[in-house]
Amino acid sequence: MWAEPVYQRVVLKLSGEALAGDAGYGINQEMLNHVAAEVHDVRDLGIDVLIVVGGGNIWRGIAGSKQGLERATADYMGMLATVMNSLALQSALENIGIDTRVQSAIDMRQIAEPYIRRKAEHHLDKGRVVIFAAGTGNPYFSTDTTAALRAAELHAEAILMAKKVDGVYSSDPKTDPDAVKFDTLTFKDVLDKELKVMDSTAASLCKDNHIPIVVFNINEKGNARKAVLGDNVGTIVGGEDQ
Repeated sequence: MWAEPVYQRVVLKLSGEALAGDAGYGINQEMLNHVAAEVHDVRDLGIDVLIVVGGGNIWRGIAGSKQGLERATADYMGMLATVMNSLALQSALENIGIDTRVQSAIDMRQIAEPYIRRKAEHHLDKGRVVIFAAGTGNPYFSTDTTAALRAAELHAEAILMAKKVDGVYSSDPKTDPDAVKFDTLTFKDVLDKELKVMDSTAASLCKDNHIPIVVFNINEKGNARKAVLGDNVGTIVGGEDQ
């Protein structure tokens, strides 16, 4: 008997760094193709997929502001970076036959639709994947917050946080050999312990709207499919005390 998905609509939150591959900067075509294949596997289960992409592989607003740029300007530059990533991912998805639309929170009609919730719903009804670019359209808000907002607005049942690590740890496993990996966490745990799952604004939004978060390693083939089937592939944030 085939396993049944535990979610019917998800937001896939991709960090910009995930698209850079091992280079750490720019857009890696092999990684784009890998992510597209992961999305294809999830879509094959009949699941609605919404995607929010970060821009850290090209530009980080906070880093820019520390170098002397005005913070709002630096953040807008980061939003433009997410548009570049979104268009690249759209191309990779359409190359394997997945009908995709990019909606931008900043109006740029020549390359993307404006974000309209009802239009996004229409695309989902037509079986399309929707990629949300340019964050919330406002400085001082991260793409994590965008993922939480879009998940709440469009009634997604979970956020899949695609990372380069296989879950949430008590500390950085790269520098701390005693770091402990968590299989499950409540939102209270995440907020009280200041664990690096997503920023506190996004985590609070998910908590208030009862949207679980699945943190998993996107580099492992088949992990996205396993995540929506409920397999233990990382860390699940939610539960009774969310």
